Amino acid sequence: MYFNKKLLSFALALVMVLGTFVMPAGVLADGHEVTITIIGTTDLHANIFNYSYEDGADVEDRGMAKVYSVIQSIREENPNTLLVDNGDTVQGTILSDDLYNSNLELANPVIDVMNFMGYDAMVLGNHEFNFGLELVDKIVEEAEFPILGANVKYSDSGDYLTGMPYVIKEIAGVNVGILGITNPNIPRWDGPKVTSLQFEKPVDSVGDHIDKMKEEGADIIFVTSHIGYEEEYEGSGDGAEIFVAAYPEIAGVLTGHAHVTEAQKVGNTLVGAARDAGRQVVRFDFDLVMDGEAWTLADSRVEAIDVAEYPASEDLREYAAEYHQNTLDFLVDVIGQVEENFAPEPEIPGIPEAQIRDTGVMDLINIVQLEATGADVAGAALFSQNSNLFAGDVTYADIFGIYKYPNTLIGIEVTGAELKDYMEWSASYYNTYAPGDINISFNPNIRGYNYDMFQGVEYKVDVTKPAGERIVDLMFNGEPVMPEDTLKLAINNYRYGGLKNMGIISGEPYFESDPKSLRSYIADYIAENTPIAPVVDNNWEVVGADFDHLLRPYLIEEIKAGNLELPVSEDGRSYNAKAINADDMIMQGLIPDEVLAEYGIEVTPMEPAPEPVPEPAENDIEYIVKPGDWLSKIGAAYGVDWRMLAEYNELSNPNLIYPGQKIMIPRN
Repeated sequence: MYFNKKLLSFALALVMVLGTFVMPAGVLADGHEVTITIIGTTDLHANIFNYSYEDGADVEDRGMAKVYSVIQSIREENPNTLLVDNGDTVQGTILSDDLYNSNLELANPVIDVMNFMGYDAMVLGNHEFNFGLELVDKIVEEAEFPILGANVKYSDSGDYLTGMPYVIKEIAGVNVGILGITNPNIPRWDGPKVTSLQFEKPVDSVGDHIDKMKEEGADIIFVTSHIGYEEEYEGSGDGAEIFVAAYPEIAGVLTGHAHVTEAQKVGNTLVGAARDAGRQVVRFDFDLVMDGEAWTLADSRVEAIDVAEYPASEDLREYAAEYHQNTLDFLVDVIGQVEENFAPEPEIPGIPEAQIRDTGVMDLINIVQLEATGADVAGAALFSQNSNLFAGDVTYADIFGIYKYPNTLIGIEVTGAELKDYMEWSASYYNTYAPGDINISFNPNIRGYNYDMFQGVEYKVDVTKPAGERIVDLMFNGEPVMPEDTLKLAINNYRYGGLKNMGIISGEPYFESDPKSLRSYIADYIAENTPIAPVVDNNWEVVGADFDHLLRPYLIEEIKAGNLELPVSEDGRSYNAKAINADDMIMQGLIPDEVLAEYGIEVTPMEPAPEPVPEPAENDIEYIVKPGDWLSKIGAAYGVDWRMLAEYNELSNPNLIYPGQKIMIPRN
């Protein structure tokens, strides 16, 4: 099958070459005009079909089958078109991660389909390294297009990992130089897998190669870079804006990794990016004019195209049908049974219970890690806010639903101080609680997959304290964890690489499961212990926050009804990014008067009113707020300045007191 597909792909490429008339720039007349289009894809994550294996259904907003329809439409409009991919391409679905990437004897289906689609170049993303360098070597060999990596070399020889930092493609008489930059942070995440490699800062690699590309005849320079436009880690140089500013002669940049839409012009440089899973395609258009014997860039445009309005390519679906069917066959096998749901329904829609309290779904993952490694403590994250195991039969698709990445398992010894630092790093995921908040919220600058919860120790997270000081009452086997203690910790390889790179942990693994994935351990555990029921030991809790505001039930119902939305981050990737604060909403006039009346809440002006002053009492006086009271009125009645009352009662908003509220009047 693979050999026949290779022949078909070659035939299609040959037709495309013969169908495009190429004329050397030197024989074109002065003033000749041409438009070159570059199509960019990024973060496809092995979504070949427009199909969700977790849900068992076609979807309209993703997949390479949809992407291919967009590509065909653009190629029909402008034959002078190149197709490049920005990485994070061969990992991300059950098809790739659990069937093909772990078996190097099988043709890689994503690369095979990319050959069919006629790609001109690709750059490595960070997830291409998840399965080790053998898979990288394999896809480089199987690809009928160059895979680029200008900033990743072997440390000992200095040779490029993929053999090619850039490629120059001639089309319609124009030499288009395509430079590939991978993510320099890969050692943070897959450190043990890339010890033989060195990764350079993108701006340095761009600087090293841009003049070489010009010397070799490149008329325009295009960079495909598996990094976001802005830095992800301050000072790391992992933002494309750095080399865009340094080298304004770059005509266009395809960014990625951040899973966000980007379509802007910075100076004369186009910058484009697309959402993940093939939800969007980026189109770059460059209008060039022959000026003497050289091309001049007259104008350029960039846009992100949603694939949802395009039909799925039946040609591609037919070509990849066997890969898809093999995956479906793999998924239908029942692993075991679940007696009841592992994660409870959220009290507030959009806030997963498994990130604010201990639940069966997280305990299951951590129990599996503890048993596999013999560790004392395990840490794991909730990768999807909807992760759950539902009552009934369990298949591999369900395992993928609670653990979507192909991480392997690491066991490592840590000190008590290192464990505490790790837990504090994780707990910075929460925003600091403010009086009036009705919910716990999450730091918009931290992704949910970077919030780990722990098993094997007992602890509390005090969200009233600043990040770095939140882990309290940390206990192991009933005793406080001391800085000099030694414990065995179970985590995935991605977290191990990140923590070690940050200097939070320092040791070497005593256990490594590679190549067996944590998902496989979870599947084995369920099969061996079926039927299983959720086990929750409530070894941790969030403390410090007071969520007893009178308006909390009303505001939760408003969220459920869709009348009130939980804030999201500016880039749309972080949900529940700011708490709903009832006091703020009242003071902004966002709560209807009839609702305030229903809950017995009165907002009154700060106007003093003369009242008889009683004799001072020997001890503090307990005063219960009545309808029509305000703080200065109460203070005047007892001969106490309202500001002192506010401070004495720790009132965050002295303009807002409620009937039935207790106010303490200080003695003296």
